[in-house]
Amino acid sequence: MTQPYPFSTSADEFADKRVLVTGGTRGIGAAVVRRFQLAGARVAATARSASAHGVDGVLFIPADIGTAAGVETVVSRLAADWAGLDILISNAGGVETKPGGFESLSDADWQAIIDLNLVGPARLDRAFVPGMIERGSGVVIHIGSVAARLPIAANSTLVYAAAKAGLATYSKGLAKAVAPHGVRVTMISPGFIETSGAQGMIADIVRNTGASEAAARQKIVDMLGGIPVGRPGRPEEVAELVAFLASERAAFVSGANYVLDGGTIPTV
Repeated sequence: MTQPYPFSTSADEFADKRVLVTGGTRGIGAAVVRRFQLAGARVAATARSASAHGVDGVLFIPADIGTAAGVETVVSRLAADWAGLDILISNAGGVETKPGGFESLSDADWQAIIDLNLVGPARLDRAFVPGMIERGSGVVIHIGSVAARLPIAANSTLVYAAAKAGLATYSKGLAKAVAPHGVRVTMISPGFIETSGAQGMIADIVRNTGASEAAARQKIVDMLGGIPVGRPGRPEEVAELVAFLASERAAFVSGANYVLDGGTIPTV
């Protein structure tokens, strides 16, 4: 059963806006999809496979954003159905951990992680941003990670951090290039958000160490250096920041990277 959305929304805030959310079937992506749908947008979501709990009214496009063919599938479908986008949320990303240290990763491992977390968003931007420039308006939001600033030196997680750091640099440069044409590019770098992916990490720690679930969760918090607000974040809290940045209320925001981590990274 779908839980009530925890924040108030306006039913016409994004009326008739065409919104694409990659990685939109679970976690942060699913929360973002729901937030835009509640606000009247036309929403498309991508993922490698459909959610077991499909969302009525959402255009689902099965695709692997980490491949050129997957991106082309999305671009072709939206060109045919919508003739472009108003808002692009590049949320798809992540990494599958492997045993061993950084030296255990092959060139293919590196490339797959970079393709999903950096090249995929760039391919989507290359496809959709020119249309936004032509219309003189559009919003692109890249979802990064605090891992870019707090890398954990553990196998594939380190490569993920490097890819997200690259995404931050690319996002800033793209913002400068397209802002004069009415297109705003921003980024959100979440910290520890309790998603299904995070729950999988907790389960791995429990399985490998015999720790309790609470102790495994605290281990992740400790690896990050603590969370001053005292808890992990919720997907809907990220979705609310996405909605603000996509709205006219954020019309003066361009090129910013918002760290949403409960205070893990001190403000400097």
